[in-house]
Amino acid sequence: MSYKTPTKAVITDAGFASRYLPITKTIPKAMLPMGNRPIMQLVVEECVEAGIKEIIIVATPEGKPIYEDYFNNSVNRIRKQLTSQGKEDRYAPVQHVLDFPKITVIEQDPAFPYGNGSPIASARPFLRDDEAFIAIYSDDVVFGSSDVKTLVESYQAHPDAKAIIISQEMPRDQLNKYGIIRLADENAMTLQNIVEKPAIEDAPSNLTSYGRYLLTPEVFAYLDPKNTGLDDELWTVDAITKLVATGPVYVEKTRGEWMTTGDPKNYFLAHLRYTLANESFADDIRNFVQ
Repeated sequence: MSYKTPTKAVITDAGFASRYLPITKTIPKAMLPMGNRPIMQLVVEECVEAGIKEIIIVATPEGKPIYEDYFNNSVNRIRKQLTSQGKEDRYAPVQHVLDFPKITVIEQDPAFPYGNGSPIASARPFLRDDEAFIAIYSDDVVFGSSDVKTLVESYQAHPDAKAIIISQEMPRDQLNKYGIIRLADENAMTLQNIVEKPAIEDAPSNLTSYGRYLLTPEVFAYLDPKNTGLDDELWTVDAITKLVATGPVYVEKTRGEWMTTGDPKNYFLAHLRYTLANESFADDIRNFVQ
């Protein structure tokens, strides 16, 4: 069975983010800034660039009202004040956020086990039975291209896909830090499985998988709260690997540069990468570091 091209994306930020405590007891991890925008906005803009019409953000109970406020609150009192001061241009970034396609914020089902698959499973009632969808981990950011657009274009070329995943080539000395892709067919770029943090000498390729997926509704046969894996967690990759037995799962290489913000060190490096590429004061930062 083939499914319609995705019009919906699920973006997850429902974990504890314990490596960022104490700040993440109050602020969701993906609301940490990249310049004057939060990480989550960069991910939403990646979806918008690909033509996605509706976005479901899966948050914690504490994070849900924060995301709803950010994407829906027009702060009219600030707009009126800026207008009275002749500074209307400063409101333009707010209007940009308000103009995004429909954004629905939900909580992860508290009955589901811990794991990166549970937020996606929680979004099942908001997804169509006849349409593929995009799934994104919000702590993965991509510079220079939209992976979501790559996924959509790949699905248009491979309507037989059960899923499509994005990959990035990594240096050999880093292959033991990530989930590494083993290809079933190098010419067709189809997946056999993903080896989690292999010894460098045992790595099946130099391609790492990260949080950018196109999934079909068939994934929910395996992305089920009863199907826990390592550490009794529900893993998205386990469900994708099980899909391989039912049909092709394709692997696409990113056209941009992936960086993780999953821990404070890598978040700082990603923020620095963003600042040097996008801010008018980038040269001042370079001079300061030197």
